[in-house]
Amino acid sequence: MYEIFEQLLVKNNVSTYKVSKETGIAQSVFSSWKNGISNPKQDKLQKIADYFNVTVDYLMGIERDQNIDYYLNDETRKIAQEIFDTPELKTLLDLSKTLSPEKLKALTQFLKEFC
Repeated sequence: MYEIFEQLLVKNNVSTYKVSKETGIAQSVFSSWKNGISNPKQDKLQKIADYFNVTVDYLMGIERDQNIDYYLNDETRKIAQEIFDTPELKTLLDLSKTLSPEKLKALTQFLKEFC
């Protein structure tokens, strides 16, 4: 759940501080979720879902929202699409979400030489 929350923060260019102030959820609660100390309760999930205009199911990773992009910039998105379209490289798609565009491009070029 917290990974999706972080993606929404980036996508909407907001901080946990701002979300905390606007939802009434203490920043320490977000920290506890991030560190795995506690799990979000339904009422707080609903507040966050409402804040970002997504469903609770999306926030929990049950439902995928086509309007939310996993990639933080266009270059990474294009490289990931190339990986997705190349069956031999498709298994790298999950890994590609966490790499910088430079590292992703280098890895893709390296692997293409062996495919």
